Amino acid sequence: MYYLDQRRDVVRIPPQRLSPKLETVLTELAQQQFEGKLVGGQDLTVVIRDVRPIGEGHIIHGDGGVYQEVEYRALMFRPEIQEVVEGAVVEIRKFGAFVRFGPLDGLLHVSQIMDDRVNIDEHNQRLVGVETKRDLKVGYKVRARIVSLSLSEISPRDSRIGLTMRQPGLGRLEWIVDAHKKAEEKTGKRAPGKKDTPVRDSMPAGKALPKPAAPKVPAKSVA
Repeated sequence: MYYLDQRRDVVRIPPQRLSPKLETVLTELAQQQFEGKLVGGQDLTVVIRDVRPIGEGHIIHGDGGVYQEVEYRALMFRPEIQEVVEGAVVEIRKFGAFVRFGPLDGLLHVSQIMDDRVNIDEHNQRLVGVETKRDLKVGYKVRARIVSLSLSEISPRDSRIGLTMRQPGLGRLEWIVDAHKKAEEKTGKRAPGKKDTPVRDSMPAGKALPKPAAPKVPAKSVA
């Protein structure tokens, strides 16, 4: 999931980057240093903004750079076990499909794609169910659940994230829509948004309704 965080850290300013435009330099250096990096082994820094210096910088003996404490706003991404994510298929391999959700990729092993035996067409980047004929290609949107998670601090994009689509409400988005339609047909429920057909009288077409009979007036007696 994504969330915003206010963070503090230290940026090293090389001697050649020291200039009167300190905040501009600090923003560029902070983005290079922190974006795309893991914090605490589980939170990925996606984007940082509003970088500003805190106090004065410090010089370390033997190092020509200036170490400046900064504060900034960061957009963070934290994947969690059992979290449901939506993404797009970016690669088909012999062992399954890679799905990109947010800034990371997860693996859908062939055993976790559908309740069917899967044929692999790696040349055409396609996976096909033997009985259902459901297919999965690069670019298709899917909904999956995270079932295993091992993030790499050295290279977050190479993290090992396992996904599954073999649960209700998961799969290629078109499969989910089809499942809802079949469930509605089975239970007899109308799709949302459809109005009931107004009930009409059962008179044959072209015939007018009969006029109401005139009230009977009692006859007057003759004297």
